[in-house]
Amino acid sequence: MTIGVGGSTAKIELEKLVDMTGQVQAITEAELKQRIAKAQTIMAENNIAATYIDAGTNLYYFTGTRWYASERMVGAIIPQQGEIKYITPFFEVNTLSQYMTIKGEIKGWQEHESPYHLVQQTLAEVGITSGRLAIDESAAFFIADGIKKAAPDLELVDAKCVTAGCRAEKSDAEIALLQQAKDMTIEVHKAVARILHVGITTQEVTSFIDQAHRKVGAPAGSYFCIVLFGEDSSYPHGVKSPKTLENNDIVLIDTGCQVEGYNSDITRTYVFGEPNQRQRDMWQIEKLAQKAAFDAAKIGVACGDVDVAARDYLASQDLGPDYQTPGCPHRTGHGVGLDIHEWPYLVRSDRTPLTKGMCFSNEPMLVIPNEFGIRLEDHFYMTDTGAKWFTEPSYSIDDPFGYQQA
Repeated sequence: MTIGVGGSTAKIELEKLVDMTGQVQAITEAELKQRIAKAQTIMAENNIAATYIDAGTNLYYFTGTRWYASERMVGAIIPQQGEIKYITPFFEVNTLSQYMTIKGEIKGWQEHESPYHLVQQTLAEVGITSGRLAIDESAAFFIADGIKKAAPDLELVDAKCVTAGCRAEKSDAEIALLQQAKDMTIEVHKAVARILHVGITTQEVTSFIDQAHRKVGAPAGSYFCIVLFGEDSSYPHGVKSPKTLENNDIVLIDTGCQVEGYNSDITRTYVFGEPNQRQRDMWQIEKLAQKAAFDAAKIGVACGDVDVAARDYLASQDLGPDYQTPGCPHRTGHGVGLDIHEWPYLVRSDRTPLTKGMCFSNEPMLVIPNEFGIRLEDHFYMTDTGAKWFTEPSYSIDDPFGYQQA
């Protein structure tokens, strides 16, 4: 039997888990102000007069304001020089002011009024009537279109150089929050592996993982959860009607939580029972593909070259090539932070150079159609001397959590 898999119950494992968030430090107001200052520097370098930041993770990143996008425009304007200004429905002004960490003038619009004209007027008040206005890349089309019609003398451009330009390189405080979230999820992974038994359903496993994440200190539980058994594991993001667990099935569990909005996202794949030779061979290839990607991650190397390194190794094992299966049908990894998938990406076409503070998943999944899939996913961050794991990769198919190495 695979070490650390099976032999316990949900009740026993939940009782063992404890809140791990006692030392968590939220992002400070001072750091938020530094982010805005960096955004303004990038705007000056790119001849951008102002940037519109929409409700969502970008608004939270720059202002500490937790607000989610809807059909009503809520956001903030960061001018190249000067103070931030908020745009919101008038009836939300008092509520929005309670959520703001970075304070700023709030411009409210009544339900019958145009928020886009309000944006135009707000910009005009600070002397911006022409030039380039960067629009949050996550904003809905109707927002960009509305602003374009209300302010035809402005040139609307993609704000990605500002948003990603700030968010891609994490601070020490952000890395600490990411580390905390990942430490919590790996403990949940260990716990859930021990409750598995023949006949358990994916829903039972998913429910346990959510409860376990809450027990270790994630107030919202699991941010997401994918649980797949046997052949179902060959579908990277799941199947419509998942099977129950049988002896000697591959088990693939991909889950994560949030700490102060920062995400974990870890996948473990192992066998419930005794692995056969085919499972052993493919598992080891997956592990070595993950290592090839990690070893390629050096300061100054293009993100895409990390993807190429993993894919070249798989091709050397007669898998693929490229995205063909048996092989890896998707990119090697993605950036991670306040969004579970964010820039830059470990995909061949992304030529962004790796710099200190960038954080990525490393998951060159193997899909063996009609048999099984194997995804080993851990995250790393870039330091001055190269890549560093947030969580240590799976040790072996017989001892995935490395209990015998302790």
